[in-house]
Formats: sequence, C-alpha cells, structure tokens
Amino acid sequence: MDDNEIEAVLERTDDPNLRLSLSFGIGMHHAGLTQNDRKICEQLFHDRKIQILIATSTLAWGVNLPAHLVILKGTEFYDAKSKGYVDFPLTDVLQMIGRAGRPQFDDRAVARIFVTDTKKEFYKKFLHESFPVESSLHKHLHEHINAEVAGGTITSAQDAVEYLSWTYLYRRLRQNPTYYGVEDSSERGVNAYLSKLVVECFGELERALCVTVDFDYAKGKVSVAPTPLGKIASQYYLSHTTMQIFATRLDSIDHANMFCDLLHLLSEAAEWAELPVRHNEDLLNRELERQVPFAIARGRVDYLSPHAKTNLLLQKHLVRGELPCSDYVTDTRTVLDSSIRILQAMVDVAAYKGRLECSLGIMELMQAIKQATMPTDSP
Repeated sequence: MDDNEIEAVLERTDDPNLRLSLSFGIGMHHAGLTQNDRKICEQLFHDRKIQILIATSTLAWGVNLPAHLVILKGTEFYDAKSKGYVDFPLTDVLQMIGRAGRPQFDDRAVARIFVTDTKKEFYKKFLHESFPVESSLHKHLHEHINAEVAGGTITSAQDAVEYLSWTYLYRRLRQNPTYYGVEDSSERGVNAYLSKLVVECFGELERALCVTVDFDYAKGKVSVAPTPLGKIASQYYLSHTTMQIFATRLDSIDHANMFCDLLHLLSEAAEWAELPVRHNEDLLNRELERQVPFAIARGRVDYLSPHAKTNLLLQKHLVRGELPCSDYVTDTRTVLDSSIRILQAMVDVAAYKGRLECSLGIMELMQAIKQATMPTDSP
C-alpha cells in the first residue's frame, strides 16, 4: 500500500494498537476488536495489502482466510479450572494448520507448529497418522437424558439404554471400549456399562430435583418421570446443577438485600463455568471488586473463578463502569447473551416454589441488566 492508502485505512481504524501495527504492515484479529476493525484486517489480508495477520485460535473456525504460511506459536492455553496451561484440542490444531494453502495462488503451503521437546514426537505422530473421533456424550449425558425425560421419550432405564444404543457413543463403545473404561466389549458388556451409566445419571438428576425415580424390584424395572424443575431446565437449556442451586438457594434469599443476593445467585449458575479466565486475571478481578457496589462474597474468594468474574462483569455493566481491557468487553457480551435466559428460568423456579417476592426481585434484576442501570438510579 502507498502512504495515502495507509493513512486512509488508519483513519477508519478504532483501536490505537491496531493502528500502530497496521502502519508496519501487520494486522491483528481477535474478539476484543470492534467489528469494523476486524473487517478491515480481514479485507486487507484477503486483498494481499498486508502479508502478516496475528490472530487467535478462533479465527480458524470463524473466518475463511487461507495463507501460504501458518505459524502456531504454541499449543497451550491457560485454563482456569485446572489453574494452569493445557493443550489445545487436536481438532483446533487441525483447523488452524488447515488454513495453510491458497488454491488460487499456491501449489504448496507450509504450516509450522512450535512445541516443547516433550511433545514433539506426539505432534509428529498426530500430523502423519489419523486419530479416531471419540464420543463425548457420556460426559454431558445429564442434559440429554433430562430433555428426553421431560419430552416423554424416556420413561424408564430400558428406554434410556435403547436411546443410547442409537448414538455414536454406542458405536465407539464397541470399537474402542478401553477409552471409555469398558473391560468387556461384547454386547452384554456394553449394555451393562450403559445401564450403569443411566442409573447413575438418574440418581444425579433426582438429587438435582429434576426427575423422580421409582425402583420396582418385583419387576426389575426402573421408572423415571420429570419434575417441574426438570421441565424448566429442558425448556431453557440449563444444567441440572443450575436447577439444584436455584431450588435450594432461593429459600435463603435475604429480603433486605434481595437485589445483591439474587445477583450473587445468578453468577453461581453452572453455565458460567466455561467463561474464560486468563492468566493473572485474578489481579484484575481484585481491582474490579473495589469499584463495584457489592463484594463478591463473604470470607475467602477465589478470584480465578469464572463465577466471581461473572459477578464482577454484571456489576460493572449495571454501573456502566469502564472495563480494564478488551477481553473483558468480549466476556461481558458473553455473559449478557445468556443472563436473561437464565433469569427467566429463575423466575419460573421462584414461581413454582411460591416465592412471589423473589419472582418480583428477579424481574427487577432482569430489567436492570437489560437497561444497564441500578434499581436505585434516578430515571
């Protein structure tokens, strides 16, 4: 690009750091940028006006921008749950290196992966040999079973086992039983594993107040039926643990501090567990807590918890406060996208339990989040 064209592009760019990098012919692409800035970088790279684009791993999934050379600077990311760095899923690595290759310009392409020596042989094997795709259904079975119970498809343990026999999990159990901890790969052994899995799932759903389970020992039959809480979880696509939290904690809401307590209860929903908490964000969260109306909790607080971060982001949204970085802006959007749905489920739980004041308080919190204002603010 000539100087005049560069100046025109920089004038349309919002982010100051992006303006600086673009002036050197280097683009950036991440969720913290505005839609306009991301489009500018995509278009410049697509039109070959810039030759280097630094991007996050999500670019490989959402945007089709092939390149001659793709470099993965590392294969790890910080995971708040384990409080350490963990490997990217292999599907993400494949997707990222799959961006190497421009059919309209090149007859060959290059992908480079930077890894530690200990992982070098693994990635060599991974890149040159096929890996089987395994099922993850057994890790997320509760929500699926609860939805089918609520819909009337599953009324017994036998129904659940038959339901699972039509899934990809069943196929992989026969093909690779050791991956799932199954010792007997015969049909009898797989069915016994599925039966155990179903009964354990029923038990956890019953403890979460989402289903009722009846054991008929005379007939050797296990029957299951949905509860109102189970139907609410299915309707709003919520975890059974969220229903359990709401059902048990709503009774202890302090009417004198209802808004604060309901906000804390909302942030405890299991759905926030996947909110990213990055390295050293506990320091930012400590500072944010000093700037919001309510403390996260009484006593010891885990500032690396996604629930604590959700609480702080919601409070910052309510007071329309400034966030410390672009990552927090993106995370706030994620929280706001789901908060209303979760609150609507909370209203239904409060109504089911006959808690009128709580229902009204939840509706007030919902309106406050929609309008980004505290209830005490003057209109």
